[in-house]
Amino acid sequence: MEQMTDLKAILHSKRANIYYLEKCRVMVKGGRVVFLTEEKNESQYWNIPIANTTVILLTVGTSITQAAVRMLASAGVLIGFSGTGGTPLIAASEIEWLSPQSEYRPTEYVQGWMSFWFDEEKRLKVAKRFQQLRIEYLQAAWQKDKDLQGEGFYADDADIQQALTAFLTKIAQSPNVTNLLLTEAQLTKTLYRIAANRTKQKDFVRNFNTVDDANAFLNHGNYLAYGLGATTLWVLGIPHGFAVMHGKTRRGALVFDVADLVKDALILPWAFICAKEQATEQEFRQQCLLNFTKHNALDFMFNTVKQMSQEGATL
Repeated sequence: MEQMTDLKAILHSKRANIYYLEKCRVMVKGGRVVFLTEEKNESQYWNIPIANTTVILLTVGTSITQAAVRMLASAGVLIGFSGTGGTPLIAASEIEWLSPQSEYRPTEYVQGWMSFWFDEEKRLKVAKRFQQLRIEYLQAAWQKDKDLQGEGFYADDADIQQALTAFLTKIAQSPNVTNLLLTEAQLTKTLYRIAANRTKQKDFVRNFNTVDDANAFLNHGNYLAYGLGATTLWVLGIPHGFAVMHGKTRRGALVFDVADLVKDALILPWAFICAKEQATEQEFRQQCLLNFTKHNALDFMFNTVKQMSQEGATL
């Protein structure tokens, strides 16, 4: 029987790895979780450092053993089943997740979240704060990202500043979540247009089902962000159904709320840049993971959710 070695505790917000695996088998070998790839003439085992991993996405052509799932769950790694490129294989709009099960997660965050969630006015205030922090994060990330600036994306450009300033004004004036969602959708649409102009893709239309590179990369990158959001909420012990933006009846809605904190800043511009450069899916995925690390995306998600859990009732 495989024995699991003691794991050094690494905070989920500090973990560096997200794995996207295809055409391989995930198993336990020598007390470690590995994935096996089979080439024409040889097979190779590759180690997965589970103590430093947040999410594993398993796509087409993969399988996983029960022993591997047990070890991944014990390390708090979130497992997702997806289609090619990180997009759903079965569900129409959601990825399928297997969450590690433990009754020993912290209680203070879910208790804090519940202290405001049932009050519609307080829930709206938290939703607005989420959007304000989202804009602050975008501005901070774009102001210091030299690679992004090299592609023509500057946080202080007139069109970007105008869009963000108008959004912040509308946030404060939104009377309900429905109006806030509409305002948020208008901002994202504006950012699509700005990114398309910067990368000379002026005929771009956002469509989840089209096969052009920009749309495919947006889908792919967004699902990576959903993985970070789901991990954040699982670690903090907050059920995914207690959303502040995306609706009380939508499965996993709070995951989308949390992922939205970073999507516009880190996924959106690079989807267009990589499409312009005709990058491969793997190259785009590596760029997204680099962005998550460089701009401390997981830290930001954790800090935001923890802050709202602690302050939501007093807003």
